[in-house]
Amino acid sequence: MFTHPVLTPFAGLARKPRPRASVWCDRRYTFQTCQHSNPRQTNDRITMKFRILGRTGVQVSPLCFGTMSFGGDADEKASAAMYRACRDTGINFYDTANQYSSGRSEQILGELIQGHREELVLATKCANPTGRDINARGLSRRHITRAAEDSLKRLKTDRVEVFYLHQPDPATPLEESMRALEDLVRAGKILYPAISNHSAWQTQQAIDIQKAHGWAALQAVQPMYNLVKRQAEVEILPMAEANGLSVLPYSPAAGGVLSGKYSQQEKPTIGRLYSNPRYKDRYGEAWVHETAANFAAFCKNRGVHPVSMAVAWVGAHPAVTAPVIGARSVEQLQASLDSLKIDMTPALRAELSALSRTPPPATDRLEEVIQPK
Repeated sequence: MFTHPVLTPFAGLARKPRPRASVWCDRRYTFQTCQHSNPRQTNDRITMKFRILGRTGVQVSPLCFGTMSFGGDADEKASAAMYRACRDTGINFYDTANQYSSGRSEQILGELIQGHREELVLATKCANPTGRDINARGLSRRHITRAAEDSLKRLKTDRVEVFYLHQPDPATPLEESMRALEDLVRAGKILYPAISNHSAWQTQQAIDIQKAHGWAALQAVQPMYNLVKRQAEVEILPMAEANGLSVLPYSPAAGGVLSGKYSQQEKPTIGRLYSNPRYKDRYGEAWVHETAANFAAFCKNRGVHPVSMAVAWVGAHPAVTAPVIGARSVEQLQASLDSLKIDMTPALRAELSALSRTPPPATDRLEEVIQPK
C-alpha cells in the first residue's frame, strides 16, 4: 500500500469542496426511481440523482453511457441491448465520437434514439482523422464545421447538446477552433461547446478567448480519470470547479485494469489491455497492477464488484458530474450501472484513494502540503 499523504487541490491550501450544481437554488437534486432491466434484479430499484450540466440548466444522469464499442466490439444487437439497459436504468446522457468505428458508432446510436430524441442529451467529438485527405482531421474551422455536419447526419438529429474538441491540435490556433464552435452554436447545430484531453492551461485559455469575444462558453471537459490515473486532480478538476464546468471523466475502470479480472502476475489475453498498444503503455507500470490487485482484494472483502466501486469512486469527486461508462455487452455493463447503488462516503473514498499514488501538487513542493486534521 502506498503511503503518500492526502493532498488538497492546491499546495498548502485546504478548502471545502464546492457542491455540485443542482436543479434548485437550495442545491437539491431531482430524483427518479428506475428499475434494472436485468431479471435477476427486478426488485432492486435505483434512485437516480440528476445533476446540472455545467452552467446550462440541463439535467443529466449521474452516469453517461459511452458508445465507443458500438459497431466495433459490440455489434448492432449487443449495442441495442446495452442501450435499452441504460434507458431502463434512467440514463439520459449518451456519448460518442465521429472516430469511433469509423462513424459506425454514431450511426447505430442515431438509429436507437429515434422516437425519443427529445428525452436525451447527446455528446459527440471531432479532431481525429475521418478520411485520407490531409485536411480531414484536426481543429481547423474547415474540419470542425464539416465534422459536425457529418455527425448530425449519422446521428439523424438536427443538433447535439455537447460537442467536444477531442484532443489538442498544435497546428491550429485555439482562437480559430473557438470561433468554429461559436459559428456552430449560432447555427443551432451544437448547443454547448466542450473539450476533451486538453490540459488545464489550454482549457483556461479557451475560456478566456471565448469571454474576450463574447462567444458561447465551454460547459464541459472530458479528461481521463480513475484510481490509477489521478493527474487530473492536480489542476484540471480544480480549474473546472473554479469555472463551473462539468467534468465527465472517461476510463473510470482504467481500461479494465480495475475490473478484478487480472492478477498482478497475469497478463490480459482479451480486451483493450491486450489488443491496444496505447493501453499497454498507459497501464504497463508495475505499481499500477499492484494497486489494481490491492483494490480487487478490497472490493472482494466487501462483496462489491471492482468496476462498480471504481466508477463510484470517480463519480464521488465533487468536481465530477458523470463518469463515462462503456462495455461490450449487457453483462459487462451491469457492474458499471450497479455503481449507483454504492454509498461512496468521504471515508470510503479516502480509504480507496490510499491504495494508489496521490499525484504531487502542481508546484511539486510535496513537503509543504498541509495535512487535513
